[in-house]
Amino acid sequence: MLKVLMLHGWGGSDDPHWQAWLAGEIVKNYGTVSFPLLDNPHFPSKNRWMKQVKALLCDFQPEVVICHSLANILWFHLCNEGSITPVKRLLLVAPPHLTCEIETLKTFFPLEAPKNLFAEDILLVTSTNDPYMSTQEALALQKALGVEMKVIENGGHINTASGFGEWPWVKEWVLQ
Repeated sequence: MLKVLMLHGWGGSDDPHWQAWLAGEIVKNYGTVSFPLLDNPHFPSKNRWMKQVKALLCDFQPEVVICHSLANILWFHLCNEGSITPVKRLLLVAPPHLTCEIETLKTFFPLEAPKNLFAEDILLVTSTNDPYMSTQEALALQKALGVEMKVIENGGHINTASGFGEWPWVKEWVLQ
Protein backbone atom coordinates (compact mmCIF):
# COMPACT_ATOMS: atom_id res chain seq x y z
CA MET A 1 0.00 0.00 0.00
CA LEU A 2 1.36 3.40 -1.02
CA LYS A 3 2.20 5.71 1.91
CA VAL A 4 2.26 9.43 1.09
CA LEU A 5 3.25 12.29 3.39
CA MET A 6 1.94 15.66 2.24
CA LEU A 7 3.42 18.82 3.71
CA HIS A 8 1.69 22.16 3.25
CA GLY A 9 3.15 25.62 3.09
CA TRP A 10 2.54 28.86 4.94
CA GLY A 11 -1.09 29.02 6.07
CA GLY A 12 -1.94 25.41 5.18
CA SER A 13 -3.50 23.81 2.11
CA ASP A 14 -7.07 23.09 3.08
CA ASP A 15 -9.91 22.46 0.62
CA PRO A 16 -10.12 23.45 -2.23
CA HIS A 17 -6.29 23.44 -2.51
CA TRP A 18 -4.82 20.70 -4.75
CA GLN A 19 -3.14 19.04 -1.78
CA ALA A 20 -6.47 18.56 0.00
CA TRP A 21 -8.00 17.22 -3.22
CA LEU A 22 -5.00 14.92 -3.79
CA ALA A 23 -5.22 13.46 -0.29
CA GLY A 24 -8.76 12.32 -1.04
CA GLU A 25 -7.78 10.92 -4.42
CA ILE A 26 -4.93 8.86 -2.94
CA VAL A 27 -7.25 7.39 -0.31
CA LYS A 28 -9.83 6.54 -3.02
CA ASN A 29 -7.09 4.46 -4.65
CA TYR A 30 -6.40 2.63 -1.36
CA GLY A 31 -3.29 4.59 -0.51
CA THR A 32 -2.46 5.82 2.96
CA VAL A 33 -2.00 9.55 3.45
CA SER A 34 -0.61 11.62 6.28
CA PHE A 35 -1.56 15.25 5.67
CA PRO A 36 -1.02 16.96 9.01
CA LEU A 37 -1.76 20.55 9.84
CA LEU A 38 1.68 21.73 10.92
CA ASP A 39 1.92 23.76 14.10
CA ASN A 40 0.63 27.34 13.87
CA PRO A 41 0.63 27.43 10.04
CA HIS A 42 0.02 31.19 9.75
CA PHE A 43 2.97 32.01 12.02
CA PRO A 44 5.28 29.02 11.53
CA SER A 45 8.45 28.23 13.42
CA LYS A 46 11.15 26.30 11.61
CA ASN A 47 12.20 24.44 14.75
CA ARG A 48 8.66 23.37 15.68
CA TRP A 49 7.87 22.28 12.12
CA MET A 50 11.15 20.34 11.87
CA LYS A 51 10.45 18.52 15.12
CA GLN A 52 6.90 17.68 14.01
CA VAL A 53 7.98 16.39 10.58
CA LYS A 54 10.89 14.35 11.98
CA ALA A 55 8.39 12.55 14.23
CA LEU A 56 6.04 11.98 11.26
CA LEU A 57 8.84 10.58 9.11
CA CYS A 58 9.87 8.22 11.88
CA ASP A 59 6.35 7.05 12.77
CA PHE A 60 4.67 7.04 9.34
CA GLN A 61 7.68 6.03 7.18
CA PRO A 62 6.34 7.36 3.86
CA GLU A 63 7.43 6.17 0.44
CA VAL A 64 6.43 9.48 -1.18
CA VAL A 65 6.73 13.02 0.18
CA ILE A 66 4.93 15.94 -1.48
CA CYS A 67 5.95 19.46 -0.44
CA HIS A 68 4.23 22.69 -1.37
CA SER A 69 5.69 26.17 -0.92
CA LEU A 70 7.29 26.64 2.53
CA ALA A 71 7.29 22.86 3.08
CA ASN A 72 10.03 22.66 0.43
CA ILE A 73 12.19 24.93 2.55
CA LEU A 74 11.40 22.80 5.59
CA TRP A 75 12.48 19.69 3.66
CA PHE A 76 15.69 21.45 2.61
CA HIS A 77 16.48 22.22 6.27
CA LEU A 78 15.86 18.59 7.23
CA CYS A 79 18.15 17.49 4.39
CA ASN A 80 20.88 19.94 5.37
CA GLU A 81 20.68 18.56 8.91
CA GLY A 82 21.01 15.07 7.45
CA SER A 83 18.99 13.18 10.02
CA ILE A 84 16.15 11.77 7.91
CA THR A 85 15.56 8.40 6.29
CA PRO A 86 15.46 8.52 2.48
CA VAL A 87 12.14 8.18 0.65
CA LYS A 88 11.46 6.68 -2.79
CA ARG A 89 9.86 9.73 -4.41
CA LEU A 90 9.86 13.45 -3.63
CA LEU A 91 7.75 16.14 -5.28
CA LEU A 92 8.81 19.75 -4.66
CA VAL A 93 6.04 22.13 -5.77
CA ALA A 94 6.41 25.93 -5.88
CA PRO A 95 9.25 26.53 -3.43
CA PRO A 96 9.96 30.14 -2.54
CA HIS A 97 13.38 31.62 -3.22
CA LEU A 98 16.04 30.54 -0.70
CA THR A 99 16.53 34.11 0.52
CA CYS A 100 12.86 35.02 0.96
CA GLU A 101 12.53 38.06 3.21
CA ILE A 102 8.95 37.78 4.50
CA GLU A 103 9.13 38.77 8.16
CA THR A 104 6.69 36.10 9.38
CA LEU A 105 8.89 33.40 7.82
CA LYS A 106 12.28 34.70 8.96
CA THR A 107 13.21 31.55 10.93
CA PHE A 108 13.28 29.59 7.65
CA PHE A 109 15.55 31.90 5.63
CA PRO A 110 18.12 32.23 4.22
CA LEU A 111 19.42 28.72 3.55
CA GLU A 112 21.64 26.77 1.21
CA ALA A 113 20.26 24.29 -1.29
CA PRO A 114 20.89 20.81 0.10
CA LYS A 115 23.46 18.53 -1.54
CA ASN A 116 21.32 15.45 -0.78
CA LEU A 117 17.49 15.46 -0.96
CA PHE A 118 17.16 12.00 0.63
CA ALA A 119 15.00 10.64 -2.19
CA GLU A 120 15.56 8.31 -5.14
CA ASP A 121 13.22 10.02 -7.64
CA ILE A 122 12.80 13.80 -7.39
CA LEU A 123 10.80 16.31 -9.39
CA LEU A 124 10.75 20.08 -8.92
CA VAL A 125 7.61 21.85 -10.20
CA THR A 126 7.70 25.61 -10.72
CA SER A 127 5.74 28.27 -12.56
CA THR A 128 6.71 31.04 -14.95
CA ASN A 129 4.96 33.65 -12.78
CA ASP A 130 5.30 32.50 -9.18
CA PRO A 131 5.43 35.62 -6.97
CA TYR A 132 7.83 33.85 -4.58
CA MET A 133 10.37 32.59 -7.14
CA SER A 134 11.30 33.97 -10.54
CA THR A 135 12.02 31.76 -13.52
CA GLN A 136 15.74 32.56 -13.20
CA GLU A 137 15.71 31.66 -9.49
CA ALA A 138 13.91 28.39 -10.30
CA LEU A 139 16.54 27.48 -12.90
CA ALA A 140 19.32 28.26 -10.40
CA LEU A 141 17.61 26.09 -7.77
CA GLN A 142 17.17 23.24 -10.26
CA LYS A 143 20.86 23.41 -11.09
CA ALA A 144 21.87 23.53 -7.41
CA LEU A 145 19.67 20.54 -6.57
CA GLY A 146 20.56 18.61 -9.73
CA VAL A 147 16.97 17.48 -10.34
CA GLU A 148 14.43 17.34 -13.14
CA MET A 149 12.05 20.32 -13.34
CA LYS A 150 8.56 20.72 -14.77
CA VAL A 151 7.63 24.35 -15.48
CA ILE A 152 3.97 25.35 -15.59
CA GLU A 153 3.21 28.32 -17.82
CA ASN A 154 1.43 31.06 -15.82
CA GLY A 155 0.73 28.71 -12.89
CA GLY A 156 1.21 31.40 -10.25
CA HIS A 157 2.12 29.88 -6.89
CA ILE A 158 0.43 26.61 -7.93
CA ASN A 159 -2.29 26.98 -5.32
CA THR A 160 -6.02 27.60 -5.08
CA ALA A 161 -5.63 31.28 -5.99
CA SER A 162 -4.03 30.29 -9.30
CA GLY A 163 -6.65 27.65 -10.10
CA PHE A 164 -5.08 24.50 -8.67
CA GLY A 165 -7.85 22.62 -6.90
CA GLU A 166 -8.32 19.40 -8.85
CA TRP A 167 -4.98 18.71 -10.51
CA PRO A 168 -5.06 15.43 -12.45
CA TRP A 169 -1.36 15.60 -13.40
CA VAL A 170 -0.22 15.40 -9.75
CA LYS A 171 -2.56 12.46 -9.10
CA GLU A 172 -1.02 10.61 -12.05
CA TRP A 173 2.49 11.41 -10.80
CA VAL A 174 1.74 10.05 -7.32
CA LEU A 175 -0.09 6.92 -8.46
CA GLN A 176 2.23 5.96 -11.36
